[in-house]
Amino acid sequence: MIEITRINHVGLRVTNLEITRSFYESLGFEFLVGPVGPEPVAIMEHPSGVNINFILNANDPEKLNWLMDVPEKHTGYTHIALEVVNLDHVHSQLIDLGYEITGGPMTLPNGASFLFVRDPDDNVIEFHRPAS
Repeated sequence: MIEITRINHVGLRVTNLEITRSFYESLGFEFLVGPVGPEPVAIMEHPSGVNINFILNANDPEKLNWLMDVPEKHTGYTHIALEVVNLDHVHSQLIDLGYEITGGPMTLPNGASFLFVRDPDDNVIEFHRPAS
C-alpha cells in the first residue's frame, strides 16, 4: 500500500487572483506566492495548514460550476470541507462578511454539522464540525 500522510493541497481553477485572494484572506488564508509557473499558479495557506493552489487560467466568465450546477452529474471533486470547532460562530462570521450560505446549516443524526458557501468562482466550500 502507498503510504499517504495527508492531503498536501487542493487545486482550484479561478478567473481573477485579486478577487479570489480577497475572499480567501477573509477566511484567514495567507498569500504565499504567485503567480508562478506555466499555468500560472498562486498559493495561499491557512494557519491550520490547509493549502490551496489557485490555477489562474480560467477563461469562462460565466463561472458555471459544471460539477454542481448542471443536471448531468459529471465526475470530479465537488467541494472542499474545512473542519471547524464552532459552526455557529463560523456561520455568524460568514453572514457578517456578506457571504451567502448556499446550504445548511444542517446537523446529522450523529451530531456532526455543516454548512456551505461558494467562492467568487462558484467553487463549493463546506465548513464542517465533526460529531463530539
